[in-house]
Amino acid sequence: MQYLPIFTKLDNKPVLIVGGGDVALRKASAVLKARAKLTLVAPSFCEQLQTLQQQGTVTLVEAPFSDNHVEGFMLVIAATDNDEVNAQVHQAAEQRNIFVNVVDDQPKCSFIFPSIVDRNPVTIAISSAGTAPVLARRLREKLETLIPHHIGPLADLVGRFRSQVKSRFAHFADRRQFWERVFDSNVVSEVQKGNEDEAYQQLQQMLTDTPAPQGEVYVVGAGPGDPELLTLKALQLMQQADVVVYDYLVSNEIMELVRRDADLICVGKRAGDHSVAQERTNEILVELAQQGKKVCRIKGGDPFIYGRGGEEVQVLVEHGVKYQIVPGITAAAGCSAYAGIPLTHRDYAQSIQFVTGHCKKDGQELDWQSLAKPNQTLAIYMGVLKSPDIKAQLIEHGRAPSTPVAIVENGTRKEQRVITGTLQQLDELIHQHQVQSPALLIIGEVASLHQQLAWFGTKPQISSFAQPITDVA
Repeated sequence: MQYLPIFTKLDNKPVLIVGGGDVALRKASAVLKARAKLTLVAPSFCEQLQTLQQQGTVTLVEAPFSDNHVEGFMLVIAATDNDEVNAQVHQAAEQRNIFVNVVDDQPKCSFIFPSIVDRNPVTIAISSAGTAPVLARRLREKLETLIPHHIGPLADLVGRFRSQVKSRFAHFADRRQFWERVFDSNVVSEVQKGNEDEAYQQLQQMLTDTPAPQGEVYVVGAGPGDPELLTLKALQLMQQADVVVYDYLVSNEIMELVRRDADLICVGKRAGDHSVAQERTNEILVELAQQGKKVCRIKGGDPFIYGRGGEEVQVLVEHGVKYQIVPGITAAAGCSAYAGIPLTHRDYAQSIQFVTGHCKKDGQELDWQSLAKPNQTLAIYMGVLKSPDIKAQLIEHGRAPSTPVAIVENGTRKEQRVITGTLQQLDELIHQHQVQSPALLIIGEVASLHQQLAWFGTKPQISSFAQPITDVA
């Protein structure tokens, strides 16, 4: 982090701008919004700045810049078209430990102006540390379309209740849960409609009648790894949770999106290595919910497709715990798409079977006769360790040894690998390429389309956040 992001209160604080043209005017407008006591120094000034002086808004000093002009100011901005003058301003401020910004000269900036989304009193600042200002502006444009204008009045309203809420709830966690209930209530819609008096009354009533916190578990599918494949609801619940219970299959990029102050509990499972037994995981979810916490049980892929989500929800039901289920993109769908392999295709496969290579001990044997049928696709989860047996069983039951296969390791992630070959080579390919979990096995004629349809990692991709503003629905 090159710059510490802070918001500075400039009410009646002395700020100096060196310059008198259009650039100085733009900076003056931004500083004046923060109600600073503004002085400008330049040999001459544009008409708009002269008008501001006539209105008593700024002080203009008509003179060439000299080092003593920076004395007594807390912020200095160099906004001239003369590089020598800008460098002189920078040096004079630095020598006196005064924060300085030289417009369009990032190395000479001890503070920078971010792109701003203004929903007063809510302010969102976006910075690229001066390296990519156009990108920062594009991000601001995106946020402008996403953040409704009633956020400002809503912030004003709840601000009037801060001291009352602090008196009502001694602990920070209790205050946060109260505000989350407020933001999920009709108070927000009343502000949006302009009924601020009604919103005030409803908020006052909620403060008086606040119920005891009620725990809930969100069983959330995180998808196969690419954070941009998260659903909106998954992201919202990840941001609301008090505790996040997660597995190894949830990517680091996705875990970065959970709420910063949430407690994290890893109950990861790998083949042959269960750091936390499933039964204990079930108990943890119940215990946390019974403590009144909002628990996000986040799983790779989809929680109801080889994610043991059904088992966990059954236990929640037995103990009367509230829950929500948020589906995610399962590995078969995500990894095959990012590998350019359609799971079904009129010319190659008319059906698809999802199979796990890691069955429960003493579980029912797979129906290999059905799995070995031609013109269908097998998507095999957790099949790396059992690949020799999978190959042998399919060939024994009639699947051709020359059947195309694809092994997708770390599918949808930046380190994705796709290894192709035939069924006869399956275990050899895994050993030769030292394939590690998570990996999906795709067996069937469609696997041969990878070479033709591969796209991820083969050419520059346009990320969703960088799309033109006109693409926002």
